[in-house]
Amino acid sequence: MFFISKKMSLIQTKNPRFSIRMATPVDAALVVDYMKKLGRYQKMEDKIVATPERIEQLLQSKQGEALFGLWDGEVVGFAYFHEKSSAFTGRAGLYIDGFLIDDSMRGEGLGNIVMQFLSRLAVDRGCELLEWGCLDWNTPAIEFYRKQGAFCVDNMRIYRFSPETLQANAALF
Repeated sequence: MFFISKKMSLIQTKNPRFSIRMATPVDAALVVDYMKKLGRYQKMEDKIVATPERIEQLLQSKQGEALFGLWDGEVVGFAYFHEKSSAFTGRAGLYIDGFLIDDSMRGEGLGNIVMQFLSRLAVDRGCELLEWGCLDWNTPAIEFYRKQGAFCVDNMRIYRFSPETLQANAALF
């Protein structure tokens, strides 16, 4: 059960010390800070090239959303996500692009609460999917997700154009 306090813009969770706050565009630098923490944990910090200005644009346009988990009012975790849909399943969902609970707070059940909140948010928006990626070596995260009831779609690799390749490819049309 989640309770939204309009006075504080906090979403109270079942843990009285833990609340959730949705990010606003002014939180862009904090989102980038958490993405860099995630990048360090994933041993790919050099791949985190987002800037506060770009994240602010994504949050402002609602192309991306983020939330922060607060323990006694201090930020101890975050999730960055956006809406998606699947032509394979004909379903809409949320895609979690970044998710991290600070090392010092792991094992307190806060990740469970954030996943439950994101699940509730997806259901409330009429979604039928909640998806995310996980590096294959990240055993603690894989175990956490499996305990949540998630399964791995392991017969697919994700490919991406860089901004330069995207521009070059678009110029060919």
